[in-house]
Amino acid sequence: MCRLAMKTASKPFSPFSVLEGMEAMQEGYDGSGLGLLLRGLDFTDYKYQAGDPILSGIAHTPEALHRLNNIMESKGFELNYDHEFEVTRSMIEAKDRHKYLLRAYKKPAAWDSLSEDEVGRELMLTRLELRKNGEENGGDLTAFSLWPDVAMIKEVGWPLEIGQAFGLNNDRIKSRVCFAQGRQNTNYGINLYACHPFFIEGVATMTNGENTAFVPIKDWLSGKGFPGYMGYQSDSEVFAHILHYVTKQLKLPLQAYKHVITPLANKELAAHPQGDFLRGLRDVCRRLIIDGPNAVIGSLPDETTMVVMDAKKLRPAMVGGKPGEWAVASEMCGVDALIPDRDRSKDFQPMRQHTIIIPPDRQELEIWSQFDQLPLIQAA
Repeated sequence: MCRLAMKTASKPFSPFSVLEGMEAMQEGYDGSGLGLLLRGLDFTDYKYQAGDPILSGIAHTPEALHRLNNIMESKGFELNYDHEFEVTRSMIEAKDRHKYLLRAYKKPAAWDSLSEDEVGRELMLTRLELRKNGEENGGDLTAFSLWPDVAMIKEVGWPLEIGQAFGLNNDRIKSRVCFAQGRQNTNYGINLYACHPFFIEGVATMTNGENTAFVPIKDWLSGKGFPGYMGYQSDSEVFAHILHYVTKQLKLPLQAYKHVITPLANKELAAHPQGDFLRGLRDVCRRLIIDGPNAVIGSLPDETTMVVMDAKKLRPAMVGGKPGEWAVASEMCGVDALIPDRDRSKDFQPMRQHTIIIPPDRQELEIWSQFDQLPLIQAA
């Protein structure tokens, strides 16, 4: 199994503290990779300008970095900040890493007339162009994300050692949300794009589990004609794309995600106050039903975070915290490491029907059941 750790707090904190939480669960993963997603960024040497897109990735060669610069300049991006990681190269297993990218840009002036959704699409298309450029040149350029207030770090190795190698214990980077996943993809070849978390247009997920329904889900999503539904080096990447589809394309509330990936049985729907709608949603999205076991942790652009389990509930997840500070981890010891001074009597382990939501104000958990009404429909 993998091991997952997520912390969200009103006050920015060091991602290294989350890696220390991962270390408490080290017997549960194999050290083959680390993926970090940071949201709500705070830099010691740069005052981040809200709305500026941040590019995360790797230029594996000087030539790749040169092409990247040309692509971004040709599109009208203006580089505002180029974070230089204090990398201890001897601690990095891979040797083809010319420059780790964490760059803040001012978006092109030509986009000023675009809506927020249109800007988001252009950012996604730019990231996909960078990814394609790298793949066409032997994989020498990797682009994990291009989005406001988001940074991603992925590398092969033990989480705590990678954090030390990147100098993440120096507090130069902090965030209000941090996802960490401690294992590379194991069903296919080692590929940094296959390392959790996964990201698309502000939506991110990471998963502990196995999705044996991967192929039909991938085929259905790929057939929608949406350019971001691609890649799929991991069977878990579809969880991010389904969350994107539900919230960004269907424009349904976050709670509907659970009804799409693990719908209620006919008998349960018959007794549900919104049973007719949910039955229709299930039928339309039938190809998106997952087969687990899986525990999925997700995040939305407004810093909302959530965790869901599938019906098999064979991949653990625990939630605990206090007003202003919450954590989710695969094991209780992980939550203990992340927020030791909480009231443990209020910890919660989600069951098969639950969606646990931590809203942006972070004052309390929202424990939602599939047997409850969806809020948007209830208000309609």
